[in-house]
Amino acid sequence: MSVRSTLPRSSVVGPNPNPPLQAVEANPIDAELTGRRSRAARRRLLGIYGLRLLFTVVWIGSWELSTRLNWVDPFFVGMPSGVVQRLWTWITEGTALGPLWLQAAVTMEEAVIGFIIGSLLGVVFGILLGRIELLAQTLSPFIKAANAIPRVVLGSLFAIMFGLSLWGKAATAVVLVFFVVFFNAFQGVREVDRNLIANARILGADNRRLTTEIIIPSALSWILASLHISFGLAIVGAVVGELFGATAGLGELIYSAGHTFDVNGVFAGMFLLAVLALIAEGFISALENRLIKWRPNRVSGEIPI
Repeated sequence: MSVRSTLPRSSVVGPNPNPPLQAVEANPIDAELTGRRSRAARRRLLGIYGLRLLFTVVWIGSWELSTRLNWVDPFFVGMPSGVVQRLWTWITEGTALGPLWLQAAVTMEEAVIGFIIGSLLGVVFGILLGRIELLAQTLSPFIKAANAIPRVVLGSLFAIMFGLSLWGKAATAVVLVFFVVFFNAFQGVREVDRNLIANARILGADNRRLTTEIIIPSALSWILASLHISFGLAIVGAVVGELFGATAGLGELIYSAGHTFDVNGVFAGMFLLAVLALIAEGFISALENRLIKWRPNRVSGEIPI
């Protein structure tokens, strides 16, 4: 019988009951560093929000002060207090076109429909042309020519085709959204690592699995980045369509205010559009974080634009 066999079993294969002092002290040090980074990130976040608030106060305050002192004629640029008063009147008494919530709902409906259709078409055609080189080379001059057409011209054309219906405004939004999403999806497919594609083919992936499991996930960051821009463009398309003819909507409300020289009403309508765009941006950011969880975390305290 050897000396090793006479030792207690726990002393041979069991864990060391007395770990080194350095290992014991490592956890408190790591926790302290994590706490410092978290506090620094919170301080930086508060500082950024403070700067944003300061910028807003300086901007609105200088605007209000310059118009009250008649340095700038409020007839042409309005006044922040007048904009707030106009918003309150619209909220409490309604607008000349009807309740304010109805005008916002009409514009949002047009923008959302255009955003969804334009995004789907842009993703499908972007991936399709990105995967098929012959098709991309064939359609390239036509896509570039279509992209060069001013959207305002298309808005007037859609107004003739669809009249005062919702689809004329949605069609303008579709065109604005389509090209942004299309070019991003197309470039995202082209930027997929060729070595990754080659390895997938070696492992037996067919074209369908290659597209759904390699190419689309790799291009997803490009596609989602385009959506952040696209919804704002969808709202622009809806408003432009309403300017060519509508019976309701924030665009028609702004148009009516402009024709009655109500500058505060124009700014109030622009403010409502900005609020709707920011709300939609929050939803798109939440969708992005859910779909691409594999993306590396942002640096502590980093704030996306």
